[in-house]
Amino acid sequence: QVQLAESGGGLVQPGGSLKLSCAASGSSFSTNAGGWYRQAPGKQRELVAVISSAGNTNYADSVKGRFTISRDNAKNTVYLQMNSLKPEDTAVYYCNTKIWGWPAYYDYWGQGTQVTVSS
Repeated sequence: QVQLAESGGGLVQPGGSLKLSCAASGSSFSTNAGGWYRQAPGKQRELVAVISSAGNTNYADSVKGRFTISRDNAKNTVYLQMNSLKPEDTAVYYCNTKIWGWPAYYDYWGQGTQVTVSS
C-alpha cells in the first residue's frame, strides 16, 4: 500500500526558510512523479512543484526562484526547500504521487503539513 509521510511544516517569519520532506512507502519516486500542492483557507488546492521520474521539475509561477523540489532516491524521499517565504505562502502543504494502475493513474496524498508565514 502506498503511503506518504510528510514532515517539516511549522511557523516561520517572512523571509525565512523551511524544508518539507515526503517519505514514500509502497512506491518509488525513482519511477513515479512526486509533487507538492498547497491549500490555503477558502482557496482551491494548487500545484506548487513537481518532479518527474526523469528528474524534470516544474513550479508554480508564484514560487519560482524561491522553492526547490528535489528527491533522494536512496531514501525514497521528495523534498521542498522553501526560501524567502511570504505570508501568502501560508497553507497546508500536501505531498503527492501519481501511480499508474490500469485503467488510470491514481493519486496518493500525504496527510498535509501546515506552513504558516507570519511575523
